[in-house]
Amino acid sequence: MNERLITGHTGLTCLLGSPVSHSVSPAMHNESFRYHGLDYVYLAFDVAPEQFDRAVDGLVVMNARGFNCTMPHKRLMYERADVLSEEAQLIGAVNTVVQENGVLTGYNTDGRGYMTAVRDAGHDIIGGKMTLLGAGGAAASIIAQAALDGVPKIDLIARKGGSWDAIQEVVDRVNQRTACEVCMYELADSKQMKESIRESRILVNASSVGMSPHEDGCLVPDESYLYPELIVSDVIYNPRKTKLLQMAEHAGCKTFNGMYMLLYQGAYAFELWTGKQMPVELVKEKYFR
Repeated sequence: MNERLITGHTGLTCLLGSPVSHSVSPAMHNESFRYHGLDYVYLAFDVAPEQFDRAVDGLVVMNARGFNCTMPHKRLMYERADVLSEEAQLIGAVNTVVQENGVLTGYNTDGRGYMTAVRDAGHDIIGGKMTLLGAGGAAASIIAQAALDGVPKIDLIARKGGSWDAIQEVVDRVNQRTACEVCMYELADSKQMKESIRESRILVNASSVGMSPHEDGCLVPDESYLYPELIVSDVIYNPRKTKLLQMAEHAGCKTFNGMYMLLYQGAYAFELWTGKQMPVELVKEKYFR
């Protein structure tokens, strides 16, 4: 067994969020540090929003190499970062930070994680249209990265209210700064949903509808909205096969869930901190089967 001791030289990386006890990130990053023989450790810290700035100050003082932010801190980190990557500017949220001499550079690797998961599942969607369901943080990150990668048209379908205004700001930035055309439609417009899906190469559920313990939820009314050549994906990975994915399989569609989006967003963070590639096949085998 490859034992690794924490020493006086061990570099710190971590996750800030609330809650964080369920996170697989410590396991995947520490496994990757062991694989490369790197003297780093990754921990998870449950930090309340009102303590977020103090926590970040502490990480800078302790010369942490970098850290991840999960809910509810991604927007707070966007506002706190000294430098923002292109995708973080579009999304308005940060999930990965590199710390260098007190300078905090914010990235958002969620969308890159999703787009890599698309390729990992064997699909090429560049040049085709995407229909995306939901208006939360996952939707924002996927829209931005898909646009940067070359998806020319995205139809976003969501409930009006809640996060609608926030996602509208993301859509406006993407439309202004990229070559992608993003259109927003209300979920109640079932005719538009059917039309959007019929024109698309891929349908993405970026909402939490269908997540355990509410497995019966699905934003697509029935199987008639789908067609066999359509790729259907869900950012949810608990359950592994949501009602949407079951419906899509029955309709003859190719499907995949959000598990590898989680893996690859972490892999990009690892590379930003270390300059090395995460051993994704090893991590898949140990933590994502």
